[in-house]
Amino acid sequence: MQVQNTVSKVPERLHEREISNTPREWSWVEASIWTQNMLATLERGVEGGKWYSLIDKVVRPGTLLAAWKKVEKNRGAAGIDQVSVERFRAGADRYLMEIEEELKSGQYKPEAVRRVNIPKAPGQTRPLGIPTVKDRIVQTAIKMVLEPIYEREFLPTSYGFRPGRGCKDALREVDRLLKEGYTWVVDADLKKYFDTIPQDRLMDRVREKVSDGKVLKLLERYLQQEVMDGLNSWKPTSGTPQGSVISPLLANIYLHPLDKRMAELGYKMVRYADDFVILCRSEGEARKAFEEVRRWTETNGLQLHPDKTHVGNCLEEGQGFEFLGYRFEAGRRKVRKKSLLALREKIRQKTRRTQGKGINRVIESLNPTLKGWFGYFKHAHVRTFKAIDGFVRRRMRAMLRKQEKRPGFGLCQADSKKWPNAFFMEKGLFTMHEAHRRICQSR
Repeated sequence: MQVQNTVSKVPERLHEREISNTPREWSWVEASIWTQNMLATLERGVEGGKWYSLIDKVVRPGTLLAAWKKVEKNRGAAGIDQVSVERFRAGADRYLMEIEEELKSGQYKPEAVRRVNIPKAPGQTRPLGIPTVKDRIVQTAIKMVLEPIYEREFLPTSYGFRPGRGCKDALREVDRLLKEGYTWVVDADLKKYFDTIPQDRLMDRVREKVSDGKVLKLLERYLQQEVMDGLNSWKPTSGTPQGSVISPLLANIYLHPLDKRMAELGYKMVRYADDFVILCRSEGEARKAFEEVRRWTETNGLQLHPDKTHVGNCLEEGQGFEFLGYRFEAGRRKVRKKSLLALREKIRQKTRRTQGKGINRVIESLNPTLKGWFGYFKHAHVRTFKAIDGFVRRRMRAMLRKQEKRPGFGLCQADSKKWPNAFFMEKGLFTMHEAHRRICQSR
């Protein structure tokens, strides 16, 4: 990656009008809620900048039905009440009517969130809250009503959990900035962000745009929702519940002032939820950006992780940064070790020698994982794909040896001759190196 040396300088400040003056696409909104007249009002701006009468839009039968369809599509496990999506579907009309009546009468109260631990990396887990299907529907209805209001305010520098934006967009922007010479990077990590957001300050930021007391009360109840982990239960005093439908939107609302501050100062920040980098042209600029972030986080009740936050020139070995599964270092874009280890663990689980499945069924189970991973990491170095393909074939050969009642790990040359690479291709095994070759040829 070739870059030009530039003179260190403080980036040019931008006015808020310049920052937010970008066209928006509203095709993603729920049309039964956000009619053309409402969208026109949204673009024009409401008097006083606040929305007052919103609860009526949340409790409409059409809104609740649309919310249920989204929850049904996303599936997910049952909450603390053990009512699964399938069970809810069987009595959907009755359940939705009960929700509507409870919301209108003010009797609706969220139930406890069921806490589970899900795999994060080999040997690690992270907690996840599972609300009831009923609560997921109400949260989705609230989100459909509120999200356009805040989307109008959010900046292009934010990519996480937003309509029409995603990881690949954020990575493309990082690539673009690096190629333009913004190679001094502030790699920031907010320590336990979702668990430490000050709830009172978060609600203050929600109130900057929403003044409907009933909607605000619902959000407060979700923030203070009881959590149950086995026989233990507690009510959180900070943070937003990870796993809830509304949590990503609230998390973006809280960090929006940071986006604005960095943009007003002219810094090039790329943020995906609580994971963000600031790309600068010089070390001096990067150090100033870091101090701005440090001051902002401390003032707003958050904390930068001391071991995971650093400033460095990513063109230098050892000074790279990790972002959304990739590592950018010395002019190269590599898959970070955690992402590789997580994939290898998934492959191991699907190719266990003792599972007793035939080779065709294993390939059928394995291919979606391999294709999905390649679809995201296809910009990595070709050596990565060769290594993964080799690992997959070794696991498959070990399975075939086991089926022949021969011990071993499929590493010997005789196994490679008996089951060559072509054998697995004929069986339909997805090969990353071949997929990468086809992409290169089509360019």
